[in-house]
Amino acid sequence: METLSRKEVEDILERIQTHNGILGVIIVSSESIPLRSTMDNPTTLQYIAMCKKLCSIARGVVRDTDPRNDLAILRVRTKKYEVIMAPDNGQHLIVIQSAEENLQNPIKSILD
Repeated sequence: METLSRKEVEDILERIQTHNGILGVIIVSSESIPLRSTMDNPTTLQYIAMCKKLCSIARGVVRDTDPRNDLAILRVRTKKYEVIMAPDNGQHLIVIQSAEENLQNPIKSILD
């Protein structure tokens, strides 16, 4: 994994946040410590705990299906929200957005 400079990370976060409907962006260390968040601390910690569990379960399912494969992105949608999780070597990028149909999808920007 390539290490990004602080400026590059800030630029990526700013680009993600420019999309309509983005409610929050969280970067989490491999130790589940929030490195950067646009949300308040209790909400950030709640999302970290939930996303870590979901990614662990999903990664297990992927690995059980094909041991040579790994989880790249997990997308969970509810009536109100869509949570996009991108785990990478224990670290996570979590993007929370409104689930309205007409909003742009930031996942394309994350992958660009």
